[in-house]
Amino acid sequence: MAAFIAKQMMGNQLKAVQGSMGGGESSETDKEKEEEAERERLEALAEQEERRKEKHRKMEEERELMRQGIRDKYKIEKKVEPEESFEPAMPDNPLMRKKKTPEELAAEAEAADQDEFTKLKNTIETQISEVKQQIEEKFHVISGGKCVLQ
Repeated sequence: MAAFIAKQMMGNQLKAVQGSMGGGESSETDKEKEEEAERERLEALAEQEERRKEKHRKMEEERELMRQGIRDKYKIEKKVEPEESFEPAMPDNPLMRKKKTPEELAAEAEAADQDEFTKLKNTIETQISEVKQQIEEKFHVISGGKCVLQ
């Protein structure tokens, strides 16, 4: 693969030198050859990428088998990670992801603030209920509305 790419690069450099020296004009066959070479190069790149992905997939399978062997040996349970289906899948190229608008960023910040407020509210409510329970333990409430100290 690398030899093919190097050959293509050398051919392109040679054509550039010939073109700058005024020698040989491009004809239809030269353009067709260039297009065919470009298609071949792209196919070779795609094939190389496919082989790389397959290699990594096999390596990951081997690693998982090794991990499972260790789990079995030491009687460790595999952690089950919950699938996050509510998040949209990220594109393969992180540079191509959709950027968030200022409105979306503001909405996220507001939601985070609300979460903190809700947490604070819940802690206060639990503290109040604990204090109420302690008071009820110290005083015995009679149905007539009078409290008697125990």
